[in-house]
Amino acid sequence: MGKRYLIDTNSLVDAQTKKLPASGMAFMSQVTNDDFTISFISYIEYLGYKYATESMEEFIALADVIEVNKAIIDATIKVRKIHTIKLPDAIIAATAIVYKRILITRNIADFSNIKGLKVINPWKLQDTKFTME
Repeated sequence: MGKRYLIDTNSLVDAQTKKLPASGMAFMSQVTNDDFTISFISYIEYLGYKYATESMEEFIALADVIEVNKAIIDATIKVRKIHTIKLPDAIIAATAIVYKRILITRNIADFSNIKGLKVINPWKLQDTKFTME
């Protein structure tokens, strides 16, 4: 199986509002077409936005949502014991670690130095050709 991703809320919003640079938009388009997976936290944050539109609801309905479970809870506790990080971000990081997914986010600073977490920033991509392998 190729690379697997977990999309953070900010990257969902940036893609949906077409604010990413062309390389980031191409990457996000490929990811959402091939493996559109988010944490339940991102689902809540995305739809909990008071200006969420019907098109946002239709977009997020296409995602596979990873729900909370004991493995994510235990990994979140480990992350929080080591790093000063907000609980929602710790849950998202733990979800990516437990499910061996690369986290797509522009909040690199929030997730830096978390052991076992791989992160990619769609704002910093240079190449417009991507592979999910």
